[in-house]
Amino acid sequence: MSTDTPGIDPLEALRAPRDPACDVFLTGPVFLDIIFTGLDSAPVRGTESWARGMGSSPGGVANMATALARLGLHTSLAAAFGDDHYGEYCWDALEQGEGIDLSMSHTVPGWHSPVTVSMAYEGERTMVSHGHEAPAPAPVDGTGSRAGATGTGTSTGTTGTTGTTENGTSTGAAAPVFPQCPPRARAAIASLAPGRSEPWVATAARDGALVFGDVGWDETGRWDLDALPDLAHCEAFLPNAEEAMRYTRTDCPRAAAHALAERVPLAVVTLGAEGAYAVDGRTGTAAAVPAIEVEALDPTGAGDVFVAGFVTGTLADWPLADRLAFAGLTAALSVQEFGGSLSAPGWAEIAAWWQLIRTCDRQDPAALERYAFLDDLLPATARAWPLRRAVPTIGFRQ
Repeated sequence: MSTDTPGIDPLEALRAPRDPACDVFLTGPVFLDIIFTGLDSAPVRGTESWARGMGSSPGGVANMATALARLGLHTSLAAAFGDDHYGEYCWDALEQGEGIDLSMSHTVPGWHSPVTVSMAYEGERTMVSHGHEAPAPAPVDGTGSRAGATGTGTSTGTTGTTGTTENGTSTGAAAPVFPQCPPRARAAIASLAPGRSEPWVATAARDGALVFGDVGWDETGRWDLDALPDLAHCEAFLPNAEEAMRYTRTDCPRAAAHALAERVPLAVVTLGAEGAYAVDGRTGTAAAVPAIEVEALDPTGAGDVFVAGFVTGTLADWPLADRLAFAGLTAALSVQEFGGSLSAPGWAEIAAWWQLIRTCDRQDPAALERYAFLDDLLPATARAWPLRRAVPTIGFRQ
């Protein structure tokens, strides 16, 4: 859990002794992101472009994991890390810097970290990536450890440990390890892809986790919901407007959300600069929240931060409109900083924004009312905003 504002736990009122230790579990590739900002236009073939800003940070699934941890959720990540300085930096930034549980992650000997270079200009971004798929995890031996797995930083890198009972007593038996058995959690975030089923998703849902389905562009061009087998286990599905319309064969994002709500309990469609729209398929309730206008420095990872904010509000059992507003706010704050993961806001930044926005002249009272629910969540005074941020290098010697 992030130490950004230790006094704020969005789930404090709901926690019980027998609850899972993990709030949110997720898995996926970790990249090193190198971000260039301050470009006036796209690079031109055969020329050299100089960027006015640059940042480096963990990327890929680390974007969402960091955003969740900074909002006070106990976050567990299962990922492969490169056996190089980039991998060591990413491990340290996530485990030591953000308090993310990496006990189900491992370092792969001889495998280099995937890298993405992102160039932000004209309110958008262009990315170039390189990497190789991580080798499959080694078999688990009789002690619950993976053969050949190594640790990074202070972690042992072991993905299996001695089991314990609920009161903490050691059983002496090896605990199940991912992907055979994900940790028991309140929620899990799954990246859905056509034709691919991840057995851990069904296991997590069966064990009581609310599964939030994220999705990317369908390279097959089929746009067939039936080709997403893990969608059947999802509590919520969160495509963007273009993806939602293609999957539902509609020409309106709101119509797409209603069509998706016939397939999943909760459909959330992000609308870019127009905000977001959601439909609760159980109750028929719909909610729309406009986007917050900000000057974007780098949009990398904004969608991941939106999902993290929505998951937080859902686990805290907020009204649907409040969840959308909170998710949009966290995403808006994130684009004002470099990088996907280290741009994610914490509670102190959210509190500072709420204090500031109410002192600005000519604020629309109705717009302010949309965020009035923050009064019950935030401290009366907010400190400065010093979170770990992306810097031009992966680490200075001093």
